[in-house]
Amino acid sequence: MIKTDVALVGAGIMSATLGALLRQLEPSWSISLFERLDAAAAESSDPWNNAGTGHSALCELNYTPKTADGDVNIDKALNINEQFQVSRQFWSHAVDNGILTSPDEFINPIPHVSFTHGQAGVDYLRKRHERLSSQVLFEGMEFIDDPSEFAKRLPLMSIGRDFSDPVALNWFTDGTDVDFGALTQQLLNFVSQGGDIHFGHAVTNLDKQSDGSWIVKLKNRRTGEKWSVHAKFVFVGAGGGALHLLQKSGIAEAKGFGGFPVSGEFFRCTNPDLIDQHQAKVYGQAAVGAPPMSVPHLDTRVINHKKGLLFGPYAGWSPKFLKSGKITDLPASVKPGNLIPMMSIAPKEFGLLKYLISELAASPADRVKTLQEFVPRALGSDWELITAGQRVQVIRKTGAGGSLEFGTAVVAAGDGTIAGLLGASPGASTAVPAMLNVLEQCFPTEYRSWTPKLTEMIPSFGQKLSDNRDLFRQVWGWTSASLQLTGNAPLITGDDPVATTAG
Repeated sequence: MIKTDVALVGAGIMSATLGALLRQLEPSWSISLFERLDAAAAESSDPWNNAGTGHSALCELNYTPKTADGDVNIDKALNINEQFQVSRQFWSHAVDNGILTSPDEFINPIPHVSFTHGQAGVDYLRKRHERLSSQVLFEGMEFIDDPSEFAKRLPLMSIGRDFSDPVALNWFTDGTDVDFGALTQQLLNFVSQGGDIHFGHAVTNLDKQSDGSWIVKLKNRRTGEKWSVHAKFVFVGAGGGALHLLQKSGIAEAKGFGGFPVSGEFFRCTNPDLIDQHQAKVYGQAAVGAPPMSVPHLDTRVINHKKGLLFGPYAGWSPKFLKSGKITDLPASVKPGNLIPMMSIAPKEFGLLKYLISELAASPADRVKTLQEFVPRALGSDWELITAGQRVQVIRKTGAGGSLEFGTAVVAAGDGTIAGLLGASPGASTAVPAMLNVLEQCFPTEYRSWTPKLTEMIPSFGQKLSDNRDLFRQVWGWTSASLQLTGNAPLITGDDPVATTAG
């Protein structure tokens, strides 16, 4: 039987990030990774299975909710931005040390923009700008309500727009588009140095041994061969498949957790002329009563140095927990420990159910009409509908019932021998702080000794940048330079470079 210090399940951004951290912190440890598909980042981390937004609460309005007294709460926005700064620092350290190469293959500067229309929306964005722009993490954010400036910056969204309906933008030039697939692949190239990566291998079970170690049972999906690996520590970064494996592990900490799958669809633009008329990630407001995951956005993408354009999401539904999963995934996840929490969700989440039903009933013309709120003269013939990744929202046991959560949750055994990640957005953008959380929970003794190395990788380690203006500016300047996010960055559409201003 093969022995390994660390077994990583799933070849997505989370396992790749954890593996890259451990490879630097403990270079003598052996690492093995197992992926049921035949390639890295083939599920949620695939660039076309997500919007590629470097989520830092610059444009996402669900992180800055309006309060009952008309103010705007920015607490969650500050927290999300702090987490993304940690990811930026780790990636910059990795570039500086040759772990990551060619940053423009995985990150590019793209303005992040919040968009509302109607007087109430304009007033909200004005207040949001007032609250955020005074914070060091959001310095440079602009408030725009002039139609001519709107048209100058967002030509695709202005053509045919009736500006008698007032519009407003919160504009932040220094946002980013991230290809998490390319980033995952680069990180795994580093992890594989001295490690073993096995594609086409499904983890079928996890058996805990008396000494706290684990037997990871595997099946080669190509040959049918079954074999096992003995691991001291297991991380389950299998996206929607994580819940099933954590349940199979039998750890008490996984009991009571359930999952609710929601699939996503996007319009992908097929007209190069339209793609060239938009250079931003523009996020709007979710419909009244709709969940945060329904926030519409029009996104510039940069994949393989080629510019693209996405609009969505349009929700779909499938009982599968993975895009490549099985229709039995949802019923198979129902256990005695999570039955009541899962059953209690429906009455509480009527808005979500109503939203899903309306989305499933929508016609192609209905989808184009939604797009026209952003692109007034949009034609269905210029856009193709693609299916994005499958997301499994966390259902957590609370009291006698359960609650549906739209974030991510680390589930770790009390003895620190196994951990997994459940949930979705902001997910990939906060992969580094999420994996630091795993390390802290599972390796508390080593974590203290790792502090000097972690501070070398992440200069703000253990600090809040929002409380230290000078440190933030130093870190921002360094990460912008290392990740090549300053000055005019060329984007390629076909054979022609298109310039975007950033930094």
